[in-house]
Amino acid sequence: MTDHVAPHWDTSALVVIDMQADFTGIDGTPEVIEPVSALAEAFRRAGRPIVHIVRLYPAGSSDVDLPRRSLAGTMVAPGTAGSEIVAGLPVPTPLDPRLLLSGRPQGIGEDEIVLFKPRWGAFYRTELESWLRARGVDTVVVAGCNLPNCPRATLFEASERDFRTVIVSDAVSRTSPERLADLAGIGVNVLTAEAVVDSLSG
Repeated sequence: MTDHVAPHWDTSALVVIDMQADFTGIDGTPEVIEPVSALAEAFRRAGRPIVHIVRLYPAGSSDVDLPRRSLAGTMVAPGTAGSEIVAGLPVPTPLDPRLLLSGRPQGIGEDEIVLFKPRWGAFYRTELESWLRARGVDTVVVAGCNLPNCPRATLFEASERDFRTVIVSDAVSRTSPERLADLAGIGVNVLTAEAVVDSLSG
């Protein structure tokens, strides 16, 4: 680990990807709910920012990835139980689809928001970068659902913007040694939830 990529915990933020009810059928996703919840609690205790990234697939919308466009209106449809953040995460309020689809963040706590993303990566056509920069964040810690798709895309986008990056290996579904090694190859720090919690409290 070089000085250029080592995490700065005092200027870190947690980005939780797509932990929504309709996605809990993806292999390994139910198993990461507990470590993701532990991470969120640790970031709250440390007074560090948290961003919950969500997908919403309105019927007839072009803001759905092409491979999933046939699912619009049936998966993570705005206002449905399936679009809500999973019950195992301590998120205190239902999603506001109208607000989120407008591109604006939904505040759910002190320095804790929900943000809609229209494509795989959380930085694409969202306010994520500006929101993080406004809070002095230079280290992005990623947890959540389905590493090959949205977490991976988000980590590449974060790296392209010169954020220091962390993937929490036991708090992201569908990891594998090969996938984690690929991310380590671009400077992503691969750490367990326990290691991240200890670093925040230390």
